[in-house]
Amino acid sequence: MIKINDVVKGMQTAESRWAKFGPYYAMFPIDFAFKVVKKYSRKGDHIIDPFAGRGSSIFAGGVLERYSLGIEINPVGWLYGSTKLNPAEKQLVLNRLEAIYKLKNRYTKSIERLPEFYRFCYCDEVLKFLLAARKNLKWQSDSVDATLMSIIIVYLHGKLGEGLSNQMRMTKAMGMNYSIEWWKEKGYFYPPEINPLEFLVKKINWRYKKGTPKITDSSILFGDSTYELEKITKKTKDADVKFSLLFTSPPYWSITDYHADQWLRLWMLGEPAVPKSYAHKHKGRFGSKVEYYNLLDNIFGYCSQIMHAENSTIYVRTDIREYTFNTTLEILKKHFPLHIVTIKKQPFKKKTQTQLHGNSSKENSEVDIILIKR
Repeated sequence: MIKINDVVKGMQTAESRWAKFGPYYAMFPIDFAFKVVKKYSRKGDHIIDPFAGRGSSIFAGGVLERYSLGIEINPVGWLYGSTKLNPAEKQLVLNRLEAIYKLKNRYTKSIERLPEFYRFCYCDEVLKFLLAARKNLKWQSDSVDATLMSIIIVYLHGKLGEGLSNQMRMTKAMGMNYSIEWWKEKGYFYPPEINPLEFLVKKINWRYKKGTPKITDSSILFGDSTYELEKITKKTKDADVKFSLLFTSPPYWSITDYHADQWLRLWMLGEPAVPKSYAHKHKGRFGSKVEYYNLLDNIFGYCSQIMHAENSTIYVRTDIREYTFNTTLEILKKHFPLHIVTIKKQPFKKKTQTQLHGNSSKENSEVDIILIKR
């Protein structure tokens, strides 16, 4: 039997090595995810998270023998989550890495056409390799390619020695011009010389050293929850399967543009070399109160149709700020009117969404809304 402490502390099991896979903004603390799943569901239950992020809730559910389903619109989060639920065989990943590395010299001239940022960020050897991987890895359709690509984007940028790039933050990619000026100011005029094959082989060997996690049938869909949930409600309308735990954290109103924060990893996944703003209303910053309300109303409305009628828990972590909290609470009460509501304020902790984006309070920054029907 899996012990939660073995997963959330140390790296001595396969589950612990994969649990925190993928640096991502505003992610659930892994210990929190396991505690909620264990407390509010039972072995064999069905769990859903329509804003899955890097899949911590789904991973916790799968490890604890719950059938878990997530949905994520950001390909970076989806890749992280999908990979740790079902990593491809190690040797196949290493073989694919070597094959991609052999293609790198085809892209010698291509690196010259990239914006100045990329030459500051990566040495030529790394940049040629990245272009080869970007062009040839079919990460959306092939599990081996998806696993390799997810490992590449984990280490795409970070502190010197910990990633493939010049000195950078790991969770968020700063803007092109800002980065260039910062590198010049701090004296990072040249990116580190790295052999990407040797670097990634070491990372892959470490990740797989304890094997791969044992996961009960669980998955994360890549797409917009408003559309995916509509399809799920139609499929489950006459089926016996109902979800007993809805466990999620929606994006907070007017906090950040989650896709813009990951622009460099999104470039690696095929987006343009120069980051752009997103026209898709569910990919940018939620500045419109009307669109934000409609998003939550749609999502929780669909979820209410697939939850177990007699025995279900809705566990939502959200922002303590008035509009986000009140809107979320209002919509949850609207769609789950027979559930008993509990509000649990969370102490200020490192790496919460509100701390990362400007809340300097040292008291409460996030809040859990828990609705239970027994």
